[in-house]
Amino acid sequence: MADYAAAQLKADARKRRSLVTPEGVDLSLKLADGGQRVAAFLVDLAIMMGTLIVFTLLCLAGAFAIGFQASEFLAVIWLLGFFLLRNFYFILMELGSRAATFGKRSVGIRVVARSGERLTADRVIARNLMREIEFYLPLSFLSYNAAEGTSEGWTALAGFLWAALFLFFPLFNRDRLRIGDLLAGTWVVSAPRQKLSIDQLHDRPEGSAYRFSEDQLDVYGVFELQTLEQVLRQDHPESIGKVADTIRSKIGYIGEPFFARDFLVAYYHQARVRMERGLLFGKRRAYKHDR
Repeated sequence: MADYAAAQLKADARKRRSLVTPEGVDLSLKLADGGQRVAAFLVDLAIMMGTLIVFTLLCLAGAFAIGFQASEFLAVIWLLGFFLLRNFYFILMELGSRAATFGKRSVGIRVVARSGERLTADRVIARNLMREIEFYLPLSFLSYNAAEGTSEGWTALAGFLWAALFLFFPLFNRDRLRIGDLLAGTWVVSAPRQKLSIDQLHDRPEGSAYRFSEDQLDVYGVFELQTLEQVLRQDHPESIGKVADTIRSKIGYIGEPFFARDFLVAYYHQARVRMERGLLFGKRRAYKHDR
C-alpha cells in the first residue's frame, strides 16, 4: 500500500507545473491526463453532432413548410450554420470566463496560458484553428473519397497516418501538448470544482471588518479576480499570505487587524459585487490594465 501511495504521489508530481501569475503567485497546476482530454473531446463532438442533427431537421422542416423551391436558400443557411458550429464552438466556449467547453467542464479541465497571463483571444483562436488540420482535414478527406467511391488503400492509409501523427503527438512531449497548444502557448489543466468554506460566489461574509473604497476595488479586473478565486479555492496558506500582502500593498490598505484569508474573501466579494453592478451599465474590465 505504501509503495502504491508513493507511486501515485510521484505520478502526480510529474503532472504538476508551476504557473506563476503576474502577481508572482505560483498556482502549481496539474496537467489534464490523456483520458480526460479524449473524454472531453468526445462529449463536445456528441454535443456538436446533436446540435447539427436538430439544425438539419429544422432546415428540412422549413423546406417542407415553404416549398422546395427555396431549398437552395435553406442549403446555404445549413452550410453557414455548420461552418459556425464547426469553427466557433470551441473558440467561443474557451473565450468565456471558465475557459472550457461543455466537454471540458464535464470532466473538470480547462485551458490556461503557460505564461500565467490572461488567456487571450489570439491564443484560443490559434489552438483551435489547428484542430482543422489535426482532425477535420483528414476526416473530411476520407469522407469525400468514400462518398465519391474513389477511396483506395493508399489514400486511406495516408489519412490514417496523418490523423495518427497529430493524435499521438501529445505522447511524445513532457507536457502532453497538442500541436495547437504548442503554437498557442497553452496548457490544459485539471480544474475540478471545489466548494469553498465560505462560498464567495454567492454568500456575503457577515460582519466583515474589511471595507474597501471604489478606487481600491477598481485596481483589478476580471482576470485578476478569477486568479484570486483560484487561490482561495486551492487554499494554500503560503499563496494566500503572499497574495494578501500583494493586494494590500497595491491598493494601499492600512486597516487593522489583518488576517490574510479573511482579507482576501472580503476583497473578492466586494470587488465581484462592484464588477457585476458595473456590467449592468455596460462596463467591463478584462484585466487590471484595461482602462
